[in-house]
Amino acid sequence: MTTLVKIDDGAISVAEFLQTLKLNGQFEGLIEQLVRDRITVQAAKKQGLRVSEAEIQERADQFRRVRGLHRASDTNKYLDALHVGLEEFEAFLIDGLYQEKMMAHVCSEQTVQTYFKLNSPRFDSIEVSHIVLDAEGKAKEMISVLADDPDSFDEMAREHSIADTREHGGLIGKVLRGSLRTDIEAKVFNAAVGELLGPFASPDRTVFEIFRVNAKHPARLDDDTATEVRRLLHEEWLRARAQEHVIEAC
Repeated sequence: MTTLVKIDDGAISVAEFLQTLKLNGQFEGLIEQLVRDRITVQAAKKQGLRVSEAEIQERADQFRRVRGLHRASDTNKYLDALHVGLEEFEAFLIDGLYQEKMMAHVCSEQTVQTYFKLNSPRFDSIEVSHIVLDAEGKAKEMISVLADDPDSFDEMAREHSIADTREHGGLIGKVLRGSLRTDIEAKVFNAAVGELLGPFASPDRTVFEIFRVNAKHPARLDDDTATEVRRLLHEEWLRARAQEHVIEAC
């Protein structure tokens, strides 16, 4: 039994550590990330991408600077405390560089622009506010009040909404397609600025939600959108690569 930590005469083993990760719901996420990283590194090597000695040295220097390891002896002590050898440390750095290079290849500027042009409607965004109430009768009454006095929306949200956004007058802010429940999204994105929608019941009908559309923003390839496009490209690429491997949980 491999010991990770000793506490007086007791010890925490690797098996106990893994069990805790599983019971806390963290194990699957860590395994998934490890699998994704390994697939990416293998793909980078297969693609013929290369990592130079200069790049490895630069990444090692960056690693040390971030952790305040200013001398070689400091780095050695740090790695010793982690029970990580120099070869393992270098392999870690190299894998990280392969991952970055592969993603730079998959998510090139040209690829991002092409993906955006083909899928621009999904990057339309709107700014919305909402009021969440705990009874359908209250929600219907609220709709009537707001229909007569639309400018009172923020005040009504602060006074009556049970959502965390109440302090900000119900403001959710900017949302992209896919951020709202499917049956709500189509209606909200097709609504006019200033329009009230709802009330929409939660699946268990314990809360009822009213929306107001504050602004509409047609898709534009700005920095935020480009970041989201890269995330989507990355996810789609990983799903495709996963089909090429036999992945088994042990």
